[in-house]
Amino acid sequence: MRAMWMVALFAGVASPAMAKVDYAIDLTKPEHHSGKVTITFPAAAGDTLDVKMPAWRTGRYSILNLANGVSGFTATDASGRKLGWQKVDKSTWRIRRASGQPVTVTYDVFGNELGLRSRHIDDSHAYLDASGVFMYADRHRQEPVSVALSMPGSWRAFSGMEPNGRGRFTAPNWDVLVDSPIEAGPHQLRTFDADGRRYELVIWGKGNHDGDRMVADLKKMVPQSQTIWKGYPFRRYLFIVHATDGVGGATEHKNSTVIQLPRYRFAPRDRYMGFLGTASHEFIHTWNVKAYRAGAMVPYDYEKENYTDLLWVHEGSTEYFTPHLLLRSGLMKPDEYFGELADAIDANKNRPGRLVKSVAEASFDEWMSPSGNRANNAWVNIYSEGAIASWALDIALLQDTGGRVSYRDVHQRLYERFGNGARGFTSADMRAILAELTGHSWDAWWAKYVDAPSDVDFAALLAPVGLTLDMGGAPTVAKAGWSADASGGAMKLTAVTRDGPAWNAGLETDDILVAIDGKRVDEGRFATILGDYKPGDTVTVSFFRRDELQERKLVLGGRPAKSPSVRLADNPTAQQKALFQRWLLVPYPAK
Repeated sequence: MRAMWMVALFAGVASPAMAKVDYAIDLTKPEHHSGKVTITFPAAAGDTLDVKMPAWRTGRYSILNLANGVSGFTATDASGRKLGWQKVDKSTWRIRRASGQPVTVTYDVFGNELGLRSRHIDDSHAYLDASGVFMYADRHRQEPVSVALSMPGSWRAFSGMEPNGRGRFTAPNWDVLVDSPIEAGPHQLRTFDADGRRYELVIWGKGNHDGDRMVADLKKMVPQSQTIWKGYPFRRYLFIVHATDGVGGATEHKNSTVIQLPRYRFAPRDRYMGFLGTASHEFIHTWNVKAYRAGAMVPYDYEKENYTDLLWVHEGSTEYFTPHLLLRSGLMKPDEYFGELADAIDANKNRPGRLVKSVAEASFDEWMSPSGNRANNAWVNIYSEGAIASWALDIALLQDTGGRVSYRDVHQRLYERFGNGARGFTSADMRAILAELTGHSWDAWWAKYVDAPSDVDFAALLAPVGLTLDMGGAPTVAKAGWSADASGGAMKLTAVTRDGPAWNAGLETDDILVAIDGKRVDEGRFATILGDYKPGDTVTVSFFRRDELQERKLVLGGRPAKSPSVRLADNPTAQQKALFQRWLLVPYPAK
């Protein structure tokens, strides 16, 4: 492409449309987690050029300050002469250059952040998310890009971008580059076709994974996307799998995903189902958040937070649909799905924050979401609670329309209207779609379940589809409402559930437990000591706070001996069975 551009210049018909940004990274000495990046920006008017490293990456809604991996920055002109520059903020370099001249920047990037899925370079592979590796310039953001990797001889490189030779790729602009991570190394590679699309599975790291089984199961799963949407936003899709030393997580991209699991968590079946669930979740994101997304994120602003009240739709609804693809492909059994529902219900009931914060508010505040005790007591998780809100909306739609409309139809309509990426949607757009599909307003429902904290009646969600909820019976097991960690040699409280027994007794996180009713508490005893008591008993808790020994009287609460369960109704009606099938698109199970 560069040769064509030079010919155009020589002919006196230079066209900005032919200009492109050339990216290169040298990975030939990867053992110290380092690569050398070279970027050539084309000629443009102006005596300065601002180049930037993103402050965050898509799929993780928190500021990561990705420029912290950059060192040795230099800038030169077309003749190789050094250009002056200065930092104007933490992520921006302002280069002084002659107007109308190209600029080449070089820098070293340190890549040892595997868990962040931003950049990881070592002697076995390189994972490059452009947000943590390749700078951009606003004025050149929409111009074509090329990427070239210099790699050890045994390595191959894979990406959702168009391949253009060994270790070379092209993309129509930087936004496609930043949404198309590159995986390079001596990997396992498998390919398969499904529903007219080509899929690639690239695995890095040794472990108990079975690539052939993974391909067979992914081939069953991916066509089930068409039970929600009609059509695909890609022709080729790449699954990148990292078998790691303990790091876990996953990130969705435009036509690819990276999935990280500890290397021995691909078997047995219950662990392997975790992989399939993650693959389903990330694949669904190809539509929900990548093809269409909230207007506040169109286009992505990589310099600051992109606030929206709809992250519960992008993450929670994706989580809600995740097991549905596995059910419809036969990879998950109905009983396993019922078990997931029961776990979600149990977690919800033990999360006091559900009565404090709405899913809309939590979406907006996700950029500063806390962890640990406060997350449980005063916050809601946009994944789990967003999935419950999605479930409630799905059942409400099915009941309202006699099974004619489901939440799937809402997402298909979002894809139809906003899937070209030209603009994003709002909460008002979603409510308008609900009204169009059903013939009446859903503002009251939205106000109750989305814009306000809600206490969901799960039995009422299950009954219309022929399921019942057993919460485990009467409370018979003593409960204090706390958790502790002994890694520092002492039993330090790490969580105290709001309005629970320990909370009401005045205990708080970081208190160090030493005794209950005068009996010493250590790691082993902590796990069993409440077995000596029953709900309603009063115990004396001795603990250190600010290095002072204190005591509190604690009245124990209770919990059922059994966990909640979801099961088939005893005598389901034909109507319940029919609505169950419209809900999950699988037959109502036989007892």
